[in-house]
Amino acid sequence: MRLRCAVLDDYQGVALASADWSPLEGRLDVRVLREHLTDRDALVAALEDCEIVVVMRERTPLDAGLLDRLPRLRLVVTSGMRNASIDLAAAARLGITVCGTASGPEPPAELTWALILGLARQVRTEAQALRDGGPWQSTVGMDLAGRTLGVVGLGRIGGRVARVGLAFGMDVVAWSPHLTGERAAEHGVRLAAGKEELLRVADVVSLHMVLSERTRGLIGERELRAMRPSAYLVNTSRAGLVDGGALLRALREGRIAGAGLDVFDTEPLPHDDPLRALPNVLALPHLGYVTEANYARFYGGAVEDIEAYLAGSPVRVLG
Repeated sequence: MRLRCAVLDDYQGVALASADWSPLEGRLDVRVLREHLTDRDALVAALEDCEIVVVMRERTPLDAGLLDRLPRLRLVVTSGMRNASIDLAAAARLGITVCGTASGPEPPAELTWALILGLARQVRTEAQALRDGGPWQSTVGMDLAGRTLGVVGLGRIGGRVARVGLAFGMDVVAWSPHLTGERAAEHGVRLAAGKEELLRVADVVSLHMVLSERTRGLIGERELRAMRPSAYLVNTSRAGLVDGGALLRALREGRIAGAGLDVFDTEPLPHDDPLRALPNVLALPHLGYVTEANYARFYGGAVEDIEAYLAGSPVRVLG
């Protein structure tokens, strides 16, 4: 019997073209859902006959309540090797295997710099003025050379961001709860004495931490008040690292110069969300991992995971 597989949230309609799905021909019926389903009943109706579901990052949460309503489900494949929106304990209780895929650090690191440069050189303002026939040059950009870049989290992505900062001639300072001076020195950067010192001295603060109960709200009212009024905050990691209400107040009151955001508490971002209208926000629709190479890793890995599962030897199992 051919199994049924649903690929969720394929916004660009590229899931089947990003990998070779032919090894699964004759064994699997694949359906692709391009529209994001927020209604739980509609989501259950779309998935209730499926044994396999492929999810893209954390676009559609698979919590215990939802998994309980999908009795046929046997395998979930998520892009990347970490997905906080899947209830792994519930999946294990229900006999559902959850597997992940490879994910490259290059795309989010590159997008981080797109946001930093966009903020520093007022790209959105100037591009819009040029398009609309507005004033020719209305802003003065911030030089990056000689400025201080604060990197919160010096892992695979944060380390790449730091090295680019050094290439721009920036003074790079890093901090995370367990970062050592030796580890910072390996990247050619210096270790901040603490989170507050990093926020106090940095002209640009870039977040690259895993979201957990310990890191949720890592940047709140107190931390934002410690930042310079001329400083920018960039978050391409997880929205929950920042207290959204505190950030909104800081931006509205001009207590920081602006923010570059690629992640949000609710995605897609609601049309009436105030972040959409703030002139000192450069926002993107969670594009950090959205590149040709990464999609090839994600969907190619999904095919591999499904093949291995069907062979009785699942790989890259989470939990």
